[in-house]
Amino acid sequence: MRAVVQRVKEAKVDVEGNTVGEIGTGLLVFLGVGHGDSEKDCEYLAGKISHLRIFSDEQGLMNRSILEMGGGVLVVSQFTLWGDCLKGRRPSFTRAAPPEKAKALYEHFTGLIREKGIKVATGVFQEMMEVHLVNDGPVTMLLDSEKSF
Repeated sequence: MRAVVQRVKEAKVDVEGNTVGEIGTGLLVFLGVGHGDSEKDCEYLAGKISHLRIFSDEQGLMNRSILEMGGGVLVVSQFTLWGDCLKGRRPSFTRAAPPEKAKALYEHFTGLIREKGIKVATGVFQEMMEVHLVNDGPVTMLLDSEKSF
Protein backbone atom coordinates (compact mmCIF):
# COMPACT_ATOMS: atom_id res chain seq x y z
CA MET A 1 0.00 0.00 0.00
CA ARG A 2 1.34 3.39 -0.95
CA ALA A 3 0.50 6.82 0.41
CA VAL A 4 1.48 10.33 -0.51
CA VAL A 5 0.93 12.41 2.63
CA GLN A 6 0.80 16.19 2.38
CA ARG A 7 0.57 18.64 5.26
CA VAL A 8 -2.13 21.15 4.31
CA LYS A 9 -3.73 24.32 5.58
CA GLU A 10 -6.93 23.19 3.84
CA ALA A 11 -8.02 20.64 1.28
CA LYS A 12 -11.19 19.57 -0.46
CA VAL A 13 -12.29 17.18 -3.15
CA ASP A 14 -15.04 17.87 -5.67
CA VAL A 15 -16.98 15.40 -7.82
CA GLU A 16 -19.05 16.83 -10.68
CA GLY A 17 -18.80 20.32 -9.18
CA ASN A 18 -19.93 19.29 -5.68
CA THR A 19 -17.64 19.21 -2.65
CA VAL A 20 -17.74 15.68 -1.21
CA GLY A 21 -14.93 15.95 1.35
CA GLU A 22 -13.22 18.86 3.03
CA ILE A 23 -10.79 19.58 5.89
CA GLY A 24 -9.02 22.57 7.37
CA THR A 25 -5.54 22.12 8.81
CA GLY A 26 -4.42 18.53 8.57
CA LEU A 27 -3.22 15.89 6.16
CA LEU A 28 -4.19 15.07 2.60
CA VAL A 29 -3.52 11.38 1.97
CA PHE A 30 -3.51 9.95 -1.54
CA LEU A 31 -3.85 6.19 -1.00
CA GLY A 32 -2.99 3.53 -3.55
CA VAL A 33 -3.81 -0.13 -2.89
CA GLY A 34 -1.58 -2.75 -4.46
CA HIS A 35 -2.37 -6.27 -5.61
CA GLY A 36 -0.72 -7.94 -2.59
CA ASP A 37 -2.00 -5.56 0.10
CA SER A 38 -4.00 -6.68 3.13
CA GLU A 39 -5.52 -5.29 6.32
CA LYS A 40 -2.03 -5.52 7.84
CA ASP A 41 -0.88 -2.85 5.36
CA CYS A 42 -3.84 -0.65 6.35
CA GLU A 43 -2.97 -1.02 10.02
CA TYR A 44 0.67 -0.15 9.41
CA LEU A 45 -0.08 2.97 7.36
CA ALA A 46 -2.93 4.18 9.59
CA GLY A 47 -0.64 3.93 12.61
CA LYS A 48 2.30 5.54 10.83
CA ILE A 49 0.27 8.43 9.41
CA SER A 50 -1.63 9.21 12.61
CA HIS A 51 1.61 9.37 14.62
CA LEU A 52 3.83 10.97 11.94
CA ARG A 53 5.43 14.03 13.53
CA ILE A 54 5.32 16.53 10.67
CA PHE A 55 3.59 19.49 12.33
CA SER A 56 5.63 22.25 13.92
CA ASP A 57 5.96 22.76 17.66
CA GLU A 58 6.61 26.08 19.43
CA GLN A 59 10.25 26.03 18.28
CA GLY A 60 9.28 25.46 14.64
CA LEU A 61 10.49 21.85 14.65
CA MET A 62 8.48 19.03 13.10
CA ASN A 63 7.55 17.46 16.40
CA ARG A 64 3.75 17.04 16.47
CA SER A 65 1.40 14.51 14.93
CA ILE A 66 -2.12 14.96 13.60
CA LEU A 67 -3.32 13.37 16.85
CA GLU A 68 -1.66 16.17 18.82
CA MET A 69 -2.76 18.91 16.42
CA GLY A 70 -6.40 17.86 16.30
CA GLY A 71 -6.68 18.45 12.55
CA GLY A 72 -8.44 16.38 9.92
CA VAL A 73 -7.37 13.84 7.31
CA LEU A 74 -8.71 13.87 3.77
CA VAL A 75 -8.20 10.46 2.15
CA VAL A 76 -8.38 10.21 -1.65
CA SER A 77 -8.06 6.88 -3.45
CA GLN A 78 -5.42 6.97 -6.17
CA PHE A 79 -4.63 3.75 -8.01
CA THR A 80 -2.14 5.65 -10.19
CA LEU A 81 0.35 5.48 -7.30
CA TRP A 82 0.94 1.96 -8.60
CA GLY A 83 1.67 3.17 -12.14
CA ASP A 84 4.85 1.65 -13.54
CA CYS A 85 6.53 3.97 -16.03
CA LEU A 86 9.74 1.97 -16.47
CA LYS A 87 9.02 0.65 -19.96
CA GLY A 88 7.45 2.51 -22.83
CA ARG A 89 5.49 5.72 -22.55
CA ARG A 90 2.19 4.52 -21.16
CA PRO A 91 2.06 3.60 -17.46
CA SER A 92 1.19 0.03 -16.55
CA PHE A 93 -1.16 -0.50 -13.62
CA THR A 94 -0.88 -4.28 -13.31
CA ARG A 95 0.36 -3.99 -9.69
CA ALA A 96 -2.73 -2.01 -8.60
CA ALA A 97 -5.38 -4.01 -6.75
CA PRO A 98 -8.66 -4.77 -8.51
CA PRO A 99 -11.40 -2.25 -7.62
CA GLU A 100 -13.37 -4.51 -5.24
CA LYS A 101 -10.31 -5.30 -3.13
CA ALA A 102 -8.98 -1.74 -3.29
CA LYS A 103 -12.29 -0.26 -2.14
CA ALA A 104 -12.57 -2.64 0.82
CA LEU A 105 -9.02 -1.84 1.98
CA TYR A 106 -9.51 1.90 1.36
CA GLU A 107 -12.60 1.82 3.58
CA HIS A 108 -10.78 -0.24 6.21
CA PHE A 109 -7.93 2.29 6.23
CA THR A 110 -10.29 5.27 6.69
CA GLY A 111 -12.09 3.39 9.47
CA LEU A 112 -8.82 2.83 11.31
CA ILE A 113 -8.00 6.54 11.13
CA ARG A 114 -11.49 7.40 12.45
CA GLU A 115 -11.07 4.93 15.33
CA LYS A 116 -8.13 7.04 16.51
CA GLY A 117 -10.50 9.98 17.00
CA ILE A 118 -9.34 11.87 13.92
CA LYS A 119 -11.88 13.66 11.71
CA VAL A 120 -11.81 11.93 8.32
CA ALA A 121 -13.16 13.20 5.02
CA THR A 122 -12.94 11.23 1.77
CA GLY A 123 -13.28 11.45 -1.95
CA VAL A 124 -15.54 9.09 -3.88
CA PHE A 125 -13.96 5.79 -4.86
CA GLN A 126 -13.55 5.27 -8.65
CA GLU A 127 -14.86 8.72 -9.54
CA MET A 128 -13.08 11.52 -11.40
CA MET A 129 -12.17 13.99 -8.68
CA GLU A 130 -10.80 17.50 -8.49
CA VAL A 131 -8.56 17.88 -5.47
CA HIS A 132 -7.91 21.38 -4.17
CA LEU A 133 -5.29 22.02 -1.51
CA VAL A 134 -3.15 24.63 0.11
CA ASN A 135 0.16 22.99 0.94
CA ASP A 136 1.68 23.90 4.27
CA GLY A 137 5.45 24.08 3.91
CA PRO A 138 5.22 22.30 1.52
CA VAL A 139 5.66 19.06 3.44
CA THR A 140 5.14 15.86 1.44
CA MET A 141 6.02 12.32 2.57
CA LEU A 142 5.98 9.09 0.58
CA LEU A 143 5.06 5.96 2.51
CA ASP A 144 5.06 2.39 1.26
CA SER A 145 3.99 -0.50 3.48
CA GLU A 146 6.13 -2.90 1.42
CA LYS A 147 9.18 -1.21 2.91
CA SER A 148 8.00 -1.75 6.49
CA PHE A 149 7.85 -5.52 6.92
